[in-house]
Amino acid sequence: MLNKINLLFLLLYSHKRRNISIFAIATLLIALLSSVLFISSSIQKELQNSLQYQADFTVQKFVAGRVLNVPSSWIDEFLKIKGVTNVQGRVYGVHYYEPKETYFLIVGVDMYEKQVVNTLQKLIDSIDINDFLSKKNMLIGSGVKAFFDKYQYNSYYIFRPPDRSKEKVFIYDTLPKSTSLMSNDMILMDISLARKILGLKKDDFTDIVLEVENGAEMQKIEEKLIMSHFNTRIIKKSDIEKFYTNLFNYKGGIFLTLFLITLSTFLILLYQKYSIVSRVEAKEIALLRMLGWRIKNIIYLKIVENTILASTAYMLGIIFAYIYVFYFNAPLLKNIFLGFHNLTNDVTFSYYPNLEVLGLLYLFFIVPFILAILIPLYKISVTDISEIIK
Repeated sequence: MLNKINLLFLLLYSHKRRNISIFAIATLLIALLSSVLFISSSIQKELQNSLQYQADFTVQKFVAGRVLNVPSSWIDEFLKIKGVTNVQGRVYGVHYYEPKETYFLIVGVDMYEKQVVNTLQKLIDSIDINDFLSKKNMLIGSGVKAFFDKYQYNSYYIFRPPDRSKEKVFIYDTLPKSTSLMSNDMILMDISLARKILGLKKDDFTDIVLEVENGAEMQKIEEKLIMSHFNTRIIKKSDIEKFYTNLFNYKGGIFLTLFLITLSTFLILLYQKYSIVSRVEAKEIALLRMLGWRIKNIIYLKIVENTILASTAYMLGIIFAYIYVFYFNAPLLKNIFLGFHNLTNDVTFSYYPNLEVLGLLYLFFIVPFILAILIPLYKISVTDISEIIK
């Protein structure tokens, strides 16, 4: 047994030049695909956690293909629908910073609502609501903070509402970096101030969100919402979940397709490389047969040899991908999922183990890898020894 192990490592070492090149390419392929899988699973999990707090329905006023502001009178109407437990109006919109073609998402929050205050205090321990409301203040995301620091907006920023007036708003604090996936380009401020900056009327909202106590009544409540106003667009929580799932499946699918194309090309080259087996390796096989080795024993030896090579490349690729994504936050590659046309998102990815996906990746990699090598080696193994010696 010990002799077979020594022989195995001797074979690996004797073909080190070829093995190193194969090992390097295989490691790179696995590292690239694993990085994409890690990024995708991390973002999807964070979004799923965020969607837990999403309302069951979002109602927008939709006229002639445009989303218009919703009057506050709709809130009272929706509260009368049986099964609806909570109705809230939301105020949000985009502020465009024209010199740098950058935009911020302004979100107005009702600082006098207890639930909102409790949520903010969970995010920022040091926030004092009375102090926050003492003047025009805002909470900014980490991406907005980096942008303001870059252009010397150290303590305040002047907004220009649609009426071209000026609103000087002070920077109160920065939202935690752990929320940067959702809040990177976000600015939170009092709802009345947000209305003024975005140009909304005093009692108007951007949209209205509703919560339903009994999930079995979702269909009936949706029908009642549609019947209450024919100029509405109803967005369900499940629709948002499907949108994000399809989005990341699409982007991940593109990478998977590219990986399969690259892997196929690599395996074809691998097959061709082993089809032209070197004279030394052919003589090694002939020598083993002369020593009494059966063909199945030689094939088994080659399977073990190349399984060690491929498995080591796989494990090293996973380790490289883990370090790249979770220690260095996947520079360049993360922009494919998060976008890079606006503020840079310095998001921190969290690891969510998915052993099933990693196991499937291993099988889809190792099986074609072994087959691409064994087929030409088998042809040499069954060739007459005298022909090999010649």
